[in-house]
Amino acid sequence: MRDVRRIAQILTLSTTVVLFAGAVRGQAPDYAQERAQRAQGLTRPYGWFSLIALDWLKPGTSTVGSAKDNSIVLPGAPAHLFTLEQKDGKVMLLKADPSLTDQGKPVGSGAIFGDGEDDAAALTSGTLKMWAIDRGGKRYLRVKDSGAPALKHFHGLSWYAPERQYRVEARWVPYTTPHTLRVLNKLGQITPVKVPGYVEFELDGAKLRLTPMDADKDGLFFVFRDVTAKTTTDGGGRFLSTGAPSAGLDKPGTLVIDFNEAVNPPCAYSPYATCPLASPENRLTVAVKAGEKRYED
Repeated sequence: MRDVRRIAQILTLSTTVVLFAGAVRGQAPDYAQERAQRAQGLTRPYGWFSLIALDWLKPGTSTVGSAKDNSIVLPGAPAHLFTLEQKDGKVMLLKADPSLTDQGKPVGSGAIFGDGEDDAAALTSGTLKMWAIDRGGKRYLRVKDSGAPALKHFHGLSWYAPERQYRVEARWVPYTTPHTLRVLNKLGQITPVKVPGYVEFELDGAKLRLTPMDADKDGLFFVFRDVTAKTTTDGGGRFLSTGAPSAGLDKPGTLVIDFNEAVNPPCAYSPYATCPLASPENRLTVAVKAGEKRYED
């Protein structure tokens, strides 16, 4: 659960993907302000619109740079940016171009490529930031560029108009026996996640339920898909955060689910993201015409 929570936070809070959990019960948030803040977060210099590459770091030695003789060709980088070795999940730099820095300091051979995913864990060269992220026990080179074409050509997000009917009160139902949610990501990897309960609610006359991908005392995080995924919303599903259940996670309670706050995963904006997809339990049989729509090129 803790590893999935870390990934969820990276996909959400730290990049302003989800801004809305914890609104005062019964009081709708300022959707216009929050949607403007979301666009600002996504299009900051190293937000999700700056993501330009994702390459598996095979065991052994890899070379990275713009020259065609590299095992990973990275346009916009120096001809031979660095050489690294991946062994048993550890990534070590064997050689580095002088432009490569860590928090503004030059990086030399022998340095270890950390597995964090925040700005502090990134190595930098010019307008590029690079991470060696972990997905399913494999390491991948993630690259963002503050000069990425997607950033330059950003044309705004598309949303459904907020509607009161999509802000519903749900019932929190704790599981009486352990329950595991199988979370599939865009790379085809499956992570089993233990979850403490699920929510029940009614929408358009249908009785529905959702299981959170993550849950703690601060709130719930869902990845869900609905009928609109066939036409107007992201095909892999959308993200939604809520406040915590009224009586905690281990007792029945209530909470507000506001589908007007549903947002796209990073995969909606870049083919190089590694988002979790909606599990079978979270594929709703109704059309949720609320929240963020597809981002159309």
